[in-house]
Amino acid sequence: MAVITENLRAIMAIDPERAEIDFEGRDYSWGDLARVVRAIESALDAMGLPAEARVGVMLRNRPGHIAAILAVLSTDRCLVSLNPILPDDKLFADVTGLGLPAIIADESDIARPGIADAFASAGTAVLAIGARLEGVRVLPGFESPRGSVTTSPGVAIEMLTSGTTGSPKRVPLTRAAFDASFAGFARYERNREHGAKPQLRSGVTMVNNPLTHIGGIYGCIGALAAGRKIGLLEKFTVEGWVEAIRRNRPKVAGAVPSAVRMLLEADVDPADLSSLSALISGTAPLSPDLVDAFLERYGIPILGNYGATEFAGAIAGWTLDDFKANWTAKRGAVGRVQSNVAARVVDAESGAVLPHGEEGLLEIKGDQLGANYPLAGDAWLRTTDRAVLDADGFLFIRGRADNAIIRGGFKVHPDDVVKALHQHPAVREAAVVGVADARLGEVPAAALILRDGAETPDVEELKAFLKERLIAYQVPVHFKVVEDFPRTPSMKPSAPGLKALFAA
Repeated sequence: MAVITENLRAIMAIDPERAEIDFEGRDYSWGDLARVVRAIESALDAMGLPAEARVGVMLRNRPGHIAAILAVLSTDRCLVSLNPILPDDKLFADVTGLGLPAIIADESDIARPGIADAFASAGTAVLAIGARLEGVRVLPGFESPRGSVTTSPGVAIEMLTSGTTGSPKRVPLTRAAFDASFAGFARYERNREHGAKPQLRSGVTMVNNPLTHIGGIYGCIGALAAGRKIGLLEKFTVEGWVEAIRRNRPKVAGAVPSAVRMLLEADVDPADLSSLSALISGTAPLSPDLVDAFLERYGIPILGNYGATEFAGAIAGWTLDDFKANWTAKRGAVGRVQSNVAARVVDAESGAVLPHGEEGLLEIKGDQLGANYPLAGDAWLRTTDRAVLDADGFLFIRGRADNAIIRGGFKVHPDDVVKALHQHPAVREAAVVGVADARLGEVPAAALILRDGAETPDVEELKAFLKERLIAYQVPVHFKVVEDFPRTPSMKPSAPGLKALFAA
């Protein structure tokens, strides 16, 4: 039995009366959770699903779905994530294609027209759950699996990637990988030792990233395993997030870079954030200018980190002590590489290891990686991220090597263009993709979200502004002002969605 499984079972039994989830202003106790967890476990047992059986869960940020996560993981079954915010045709195709023995879904998703046909085609059993722990029921006609019961030995979660640059794929995250990842993460918390006796702790973990994204489910499982209360938001809004901070008074909260920009633009009252000693931000590149602006406005550091679905969480990040001691000298870093992960930077062509301070492709290895990849011995995993690693172990991510735009033979990295666009006073957020061009093959195109009250800038003025900060071939050819970008579940701009905007 993995450490994560043992911890979850032990934590649930400590104090049933203790509040564990704050959702929309109401508290739900460990006892409330345990009641639904037991009902789900009983239903899965009655279906004849053994340990390591694959169970799909249509994950929404609601208390009932946290119970579903607990029920699957604490019985050593494998949670297969399904994303209910997908359009019907894509969700139904996913359900049909996976052919899972059982699926757990919210009553609202069970009611979607046409979904019963997808369940029938897949031959899956179906459990309906209430969003707010109202109960569990087996869907009539779908009481048991009609096909073979598939298993994923050793796998805790088959997790959908965010699909930033293409179609999402599922990555098997093992229980051993989660154990190793949480061991590395323990260093970010003061007075917290990994492997300590299970106990209920004070404080609140804010979970506002979608549970369909590694950032959301990682934070959720981490809070459950640590015995810490969860402040759960169904989705991020400035008003809802600030109200949850006021209500729960956490010391640390999470916000992706786009959310940080929204908080700054809303000019939130510093008194509302007075409980916070730090923000944690991941999932997308975090501009150091944004960190500095938030620190100047609120006196609150933003602790960035670097990870991926494939890594079962973060492999580098800032601690509060590191930030206070090193931010000025290491400004722009994603933090220090965790002690249980090895990292190096190599030349993209030759594979030669580069000295500290030189840019190349990042390679990593460690227990939380080897458990998820068919690597021989202590082989290195090569990422697609351009990086610099300094002698003190601080990691700087310069952008992705695999989404470069080749403009007439010149390479344009979208992250460099986005950084320049974010310096324009009218621009709140920018995203850049390559679009086809008959003469040059591909050219940069920029989608812009403007600050509240800002006038749409003239295209020639924008180009002149960028030419002062970029090489001429890096300047976008096309610009489009939008209310919001097509986004992935983790709130990253979706490259395929952006390309479709410019194709329209």
